[in-house]
Amino acid sequence: MTPLDQISTGQERQIKKISGADDTIRFLNGLGFVENEMVSIISETGGNLIIKVKGSRVAVDKKIAGLILV
Repeated sequence: MTPLDQISTGQERQIKKISGADDTIRFLNGLGFVENEMVSIISETGGNLIIKVKGSRVAVDKKIAGLILV
């Protein structure tokens, strides 16, 4: 498994696991980051990643993206 912040822009991967504190996991689940969902990095801007998940674009900090394992 690889942290989401380590994959290349444009690659589509399946979420295998989300780590972190319970409240962080709930927050990410609420944004659409759930196990088995497909995600891809659209772009990187100032330490944030723009990620496509469930047909939406979501901006998350690289540190948070590192908790999402693909």
